[in-house]
Amino acid sequence: MDVQRQAFKEEAYELLAELETSLLELEETPDDMEQIGRVFRAMHTIKGSGAMFGFEDIADFTHNVETVFDQVRGGSIRVTRELVNLTLSARDHIKDLLDEGGGADEIKANGIIVSLRNLLVQDDADEEAEAEALPEIVHAEPAVPGPVVTCRIRFRPAPDIFASGTNPLLLLNELREMGECSVTAHTEDIPPLKDLDPEACYIFWDIILTTSHGTNAIKDVFIFVLDDCELTIDIVDDGERVVDGAHPDRLGEILVRRGDLSDKHLQKALESQDRLGEILIKEKTASRAAVVSALAEQEQVKKRIAQRKETAVSTSIRVPADKLDQLVDLVGELVTVQARLSEKAATETDADLVAIAEEVEMLTGGLRDNAMSIRMLQIGTTFSNFKRLVRDLSGELGKKIELTTTGGDTELDKTVIERLKDPLVHIIRNSIDHGIESPDVRKAAGKPETGTIHLKAQHSGANVLIEISDNGKGIDAEVIRQKATEKGIIPIDADLSEREVLNLIFSPGFSTASKVTDLSGRGVGMDVVKNSIEALRGSIELVSRKGEGTTITLKLPLTLAIIDGLLVTIGGDYFVLPLASVDECVELPRNRDEKRNGRNILNVRGEIVPFIRLRKEYGIQVDRPELEHVVIMETNGKRVGFVVDHVIGGHQTVIKNLGSAFKKARDISGATILGDGTVALIIDVNKILDF
Repeated sequence: MDVQRQAFKEEAYELLAELETSLLELEETPDDMEQIGRVFRAMHTIKGSGAMFGFEDIADFTHNVETVFDQVRGGSIRVTRELVNLTLSARDHIKDLLDEGGGADEIKANGIIVSLRNLLVQDDADEEAEAEALPEIVHAEPAVPGPVVTCRIRFRPAPDIFASGTNPLLLLNELREMGECSVTAHTEDIPPLKDLDPEACYIFWDIILTTSHGTNAIKDVFIFVLDDCELTIDIVDDGERVVDGAHPDRLGEILVRRGDLSDKHLQKALESQDRLGEILIKEKTASRAAVVSALAEQEQVKKRIAQRKETAVSTSIRVPADKLDQLVDLVGELVTVQARLSEKAATETDADLVAIAEEVEMLTGGLRDNAMSIRMLQIGTTFSNFKRLVRDLSGELGKKIELTTTGGDTELDKTVIERLKDPLVHIIRNSIDHGIESPDVRKAAGKPETGTIHLKAQHSGANVLIEISDNGKGIDAEVIRQKATEKGIIPIDADLSEREVLNLIFSPGFSTASKVTDLSGRGVGMDVVKNSIEALRGSIELVSRKGEGTTITLKLPLTLAIIDGLLVTIGGDYFVLPLASVDECVELPRNRDEKRNGRNILNVRGEIVPFIRLRKEYGIQVDRPELEHVVIMETNGKRVGFVVDHVIGGHQTVIKNLGSAFKKARDISGATILGDGTVALIIDVNKILDF
């Protein structure tokens, strides 16, 4: 039972995430019946499954929300901002119940229930007494749907059925509410107008219904007219057909089985080269309505089989995250062992060993790529979570802000996505508080009253670029300079470019807020963002134009487990530089080693590039070779060179943590093991540039 309860909680969390997205979309399009249906189904599923697995408090609470949205579906209640606010609060309370196991705020829950019932009273005044008589806690019965089946229903009412006050169309509409339904009317028995009795029913119907309610529920629809009609219900697809090779019955087979066509007439029609349906109608061996109904049945069964095939292909399983991490760790170890095998084979003269090493290398590469792809998730889900944040904060500040997104299908390692959420929250909150102006200020500046925050993701080589842009007031570089001078971050006479001035907002303790609020003003935020992004081996870049807006670009690696690196040596020691940031490698003879203004400067095809000697950085005392190499890398929009002794080449780098003993080595992000067992240190380029 514990396993089932845990499975329910996992499903409920997914439904709550979907519910939040649906509610925010519904607020923008209140008449969208599809979104209303999604909200109702999410609540209905949580209620039914919750009661089934012992979460009675969740089922009881959710039933109240479900009741309101049942009336919304029926048109009795309109979707308003108040209803969306209440439902979002209800969603948060359900999440609290899941998180805390029943320890959520009951006072808050009762307030939500009272407000929801008030909506029922206001929008359904004729049932005021009934609404007031509702018990304090409404217990929900678990809804257990049956298997999805496709039925053929033939409903032939008696000619005098109208005399009992029955309207057959109402019965057909009730069937339509039970699932996917197609209705064909047989009108061939309608007599000429001079013989027509206006009080008689000459029509009968064929209905093809795909439903999970079962045949008993279908019979209940006709329970009051069973004595006044001929009713047959046949299951034409029970959902159990073998997927491989499954196909719907042919048109002729359906008509014969129904009794609308004889075997003799079928065989005669099949001898012709024309389409079977056209022949049967032309020769009047089957009515047009019978053929149309049979084709509808064939199409619906075909669709169900195709859906089962798609489901069978896309079936997924839930795997705990720690098992997935363990798999990636094992693959990383395998990559290391494979490198050792390849190096050993390269030193031997055994052709068989070389062939085996090459095959193992190919298989290991495929396994590595597959394991990495399993960890990849679309970032769109994370983007959609921020719609609620923008909605709530803009409402608190009295601003009108719209969040738009593109590139939601861009995939990123799940660990990166998880650790990216907090930095994005900081950036978006800053855009809301500092960037987007109030509606009256925007209107006075000739801008639309509604500001926009746009999230964009796209692949860039082995990295993903995430842009957070707004069309607010932008950042005033002079204000930044003055604040930085006041706080002693820079001297008064500092000669900084506009870009360098803007980057001062990433300094610890820096803030331009004039007062402390719930959102900002404490000097904690953008420095945390920068540190978090660099901890992910990424970089951050800010561009802003006063009066037009700000764009912050995050450059992140696809994965944190395995990276493509550039293997270099310095004095006999091995180091790895992230290959994704490498622009080029150039030679540095001793006679070209120049210093200008106390800095190491290199002229690369007319471009001045500063460089850092890693030998000096790490205190390596071995003599320099005659010919050194400079690895030029691009980081934070700048090109910087790193001087090394030799460039070995590309290397598939499995990252190993150094442990707490090396926590002070801030410019080393990890280590990797080479094929011969030698350890190579992975250099954190961003941290070196910070020193």
